This record gives sequence, C-alpha cells and structure tokens, in this order.
Amino acid sequence: MNFPYSSKKWQKISMAAVLTTVLGVGSLTDYANNADDAKAAQTEVEASAETAAPTEAAPEQATEAKADEPKAEAAVTEAQTPAATEQKTTTPATTGVEQLTLEKAIQQALETNATLENTRLSVKNADLNSMLSYKSPAEMPSEVIWSLDAAKAKYVTNATIDMNRLLNSLQLKATESKIKLGAQQAYYDLIYAQNDLNLKKQSLTRAQTQLKVAKAAFEVGTKAKTDVLQAEMGLAGAQAALTTAENNLEIERMELNDFLGVDLDKKWNIVVANKQAAPITKTLQQAQAEALEKRVEMTKVKEELKLAELNVKLVEEYSVMATYQGRIAKNNVETSKVAIEQQERAISKEVAQAYYNLNAARQAIDFQKKAKDSAAESYRLTNLRFENGLATTLEVIQAEEELSDRENQYQRAILTYNLAVVNFDTALGN
Repeated sequence: MNFPYSSKKWQKISMAAVLTTVLGVGSLTDYANNADDAKAAQTEVEASAETAAPTEAAPEQATEAKADEPKAEAAVTEAQTPAATEQKTTTPATTGVEQLTLEKAIQQALETNATLENTRLSVKNADLNSMLSYKSPAEMPSEVIWSLDAAKAKYVTNATIDMNRLLNSLQLKATESKIKLGAQQAYYDLIYAQNDLNLKKQSLTRAQTQLKVAKAAFEVGTKAKTDVLQAEMGLAGAQAALTTAENNLEIERMELNDFLGVDLDKKWNIVVANKQAAPITKTLQQAQAEALEKRVEMTKVKEELKLAELNVKLVEEYSVMATYQGRIAKNNVETSKVAIEQQERAISKEVAQAYYNLNAARQAIDFQKKAKDSAAESYRLTNLRFENGLATTLEVIQAEEELSDRENQYQRAILTYNLAVVNFDTALGN
C-alpha cells in the first residue's frame, strides 16, 4: 500500500493522535514544547549507543519540559488589585538600587523640586521687600494721624503687610500641594509603565507558545503553513510592543527623576502602593464644606475682603462715605464679596467633579476586572479549539490581542483610580 507520507511523518501523526486522544486536550502544546528536547536527547543516545548503555535523558528532559509548562499557562495572570486597605508590593530588589515608596517620592519632591525651591525664595524676597517698602509709615504713631491718607499709610500698610505675609505663605502651601500632586502622578505613571512592560512580557510568552504549537501541528500535518506564518506575525507584533513598553518605562523613569529633582539616570526599586479602593464615606455636601474651609483660595479672597472693609472703616473715621474715596472703598467691598461667591462656586464645582470621578474610577476597576477575566477565558477556550482543529492561528492571535488589551485597560483603571484619589484629596485642600 502506498502512503502519502513517509514512515517518519506517519509516526509523528500517530504520536499527535495518541497524545490528543489518550492524554486529553493540551497535549499538543506539551508535544510542541518537548519535541526539540526529545529530538536532541534521541540524537545523543544514538551517538553513544556503541560505547555506553542507553540513558534516560529523553524522559528526564521531557519531564523537565512538562514541569515548565505551567509557566506558559501562568502567562494569563491577574494584575495587582487595590485591596480594602492600601496595598504595597515591591519590585524585584536590585543590588545597590534605592527603594522608592509613594511617601518617599513626595518627600523627595518637597526637598529637591526646582519649582518649589524657587517659590520658597520668591516668598522670602516678597516678605523682605514689603518690610523695606512700608517700614516708615507702619511705624508712624497713632496720635499724629489726622488725615485719611495718613491713616491709610499706617493701618492699611500694616494690614497689607500682614495679608501679604499670609498670602505668601498660602502661595507656598499651594505650590507644595501641587508638587505633592505632581510627585504622586509621576510615581503612578512609572508604576503603570512597569506594569505595562510586565503585561507585554506575558503577551510575548503567549505568542512564543503559540508559535511552538503551530510549528508542531505543521510538522505532524494537522495545520497549514499559513498558521505558522500567522503565529510568526503575532510573535513579531508582541516583540515590537515589548520594545515600545521598555522605551516608555525609561521615559517615565526620567520624567519622575526630573520632577523629583534628582539625577535623570537614577534607578529606583519601586514599592507599589495602591490607594484604598473603597466607597467614599462622606457625602458630596460634606466634601464641599470641608474644601471651603481648607482651600487656600478661600482664605485669600476672605483676607482681601477684610482689607477692603478696613478701607471703608478708615474712610468713615477720617472722612465721609459720600466722597469719591468712600464710594470706591464701598464698591471694593462689594467686589470682594462677589469674588468670594465666585470662588465658592468654583471650589464646589471642582470638588463635585473630583467626587464623581473618584466614584466612577472605583466602579471601573470592577468592570475592567470582569472584562479581563472574560478575555482570559476566551483566550483559553480558543487555544483548546485550535488544538482540536476547530480554530485557526489567526483566531488565537486575535483572542490573545483582546486579552492583552483588556489586561492593559485593567491596569489603566487602577492607575486612573489612584490618580482620582489624589485629585480628590487635593480638591479638599489636604
């Protein structure tokens, strides 16, 4: 009888059939992973058969290869989920590399950020200039004041000096808050870049496994050459994505270092800290009231109202309100009151936006988690269908791309939530 394949080809086909029928689904993947090791072991045994007894090298290598098989299966892993309390994990330790926690990133920025240092110097100079400019009028004795201009020179000057000092300190506090916010954003951006790189490595592992399976199936005649070519294209795409992720990680690291004011090439061993993923305990109205009490912008406009009211008081004491100066002073009071109302509205709106964004970000984590899990199961089932000849390599690649995309979106949801927590705290004035 003439067979369409050689005896060796029929031997491979028979082996694949036995693996699929006896051992169950997934055996073809094992066969693909172990085929190269088994061939090498068989060659070694044949070469040494004349001088030594047969060894058990091939079975041992096959056992080791099977032991490594869960690593490919573990490629579909869950990304870190924010727990009910702040959760911290550490990236693999590197000798001589300094650890960086969220708290340390904030502290480092407060110490070495160039923008904050310039603000501190500007505040010091502003305080000194105000003292130099108004020292003489401010020291004028009260008993020699007989005119409105003299009264303003003393009392308004004193009030202006006090207000400027307060506003300067508030400006410095506001700048510090922005630096804290920026440090946290840069910190979480770096974490996201690191997580994205890990996901791309997982995707590459899956692509490599798929190529092995496609080649094994082609060798035994159960798949066409096009399946191998498609798997090779998928592998090339995964390698390109990994390169991009590596570049992004280096860019985010330099961005963080630049913001912190340290050496751009400094390496960090990142200690990952996710914010608490729990519902907000306070109501929107409570959050808005807290912000109106704490925000430096409110303190600023209230101090300006006090200064305007002082001008009115001095006009009443040393002149009459019917004068131009009196009418101007009264209008300034009304202007300050309008400014307070506008600032209250702006802060209340900002807090509401941060409040709703935080709630939406928290729920998005749950939704993206479900989507990621579904994509992982779809990828697993598509692989099983492929191994049973019911799916093409292209379908497997598409399922893997969908899984990779969902994993990325899940990590993005965690990043968005962490930043939403930071923005909400900042909106409250913390």
